[in-house]
Amino acid sequence: MKSLDKLNRLFSVFFYNGIIMRLSFAFSPCPNDTFMFEPIVNQRIDLEGLEFDFVLKDVEQLNLDALNLEHDISKVSFNAYTELLHHYQILNSGSALGRNCGPLLISSTNIKTKDINAWKIAIPGIHTTAYLLLKFAFPDLNNFQEMIFSDIENSVLTDQCDAGLIIHENRFTYHLKGLHKIIDLGEFWEKKTGVRYHWEVL
Repeated sequence: MKSLDKLNRLFSVFFYNGIIMRLSFAFSPCPNDTFMFEPIVNQRIDLEGLEFDFVLKDVEQLNLDALNLEHDISKVSFNAYTELLHHYQILNSGSALGRNCGPLLISSTNIKTKDINAWKIAIPGIHTTAYLLLKFAFPDLNNFQEMIFSDIENSVLTDQCDAGLIIHENRFTYHLKGLHKIIDLGEFWEKKTGVRYHWEVL
């Protein structure tokens, strides 16, 4: 994702004056990002004269940074991008798509969603796509506690929160801690809309 005003100016300098351009490039340390961007970080592909200053942060912090226009190129949640349309544009590659594999709502016991509106739910941030999908499934929810994604499971295990919204690799390992899946929000979205959803975008 690019900050349009700044990149247009920088690309003009690069193409017309032949100097090397340095861009800030922000992404998260999640497995998807590290796999996709490792060839760029270690210069194993032709960067066509570009140089980057890499910034690694949690996805919600990336969203907040982008809202403040802090980086030239950044991974952000699709939910956050709806607030960035006039400042950034989506690149031709770098998007993460979900198919029957979405963020999970989990709890420490095998509970149902009948009383979900009374629950306190740990979330990875209000700008994340996970939060958007949660509100799509349960629009009346309003009791949230934001925290870094890696702390969510522990907040549920220690009863700080009734349930947690998990993303990244945690969605594949939560059961090893004795946690239970309440709902896969990606599956719910697809059943209701008939289309796949986009997690994140560059």
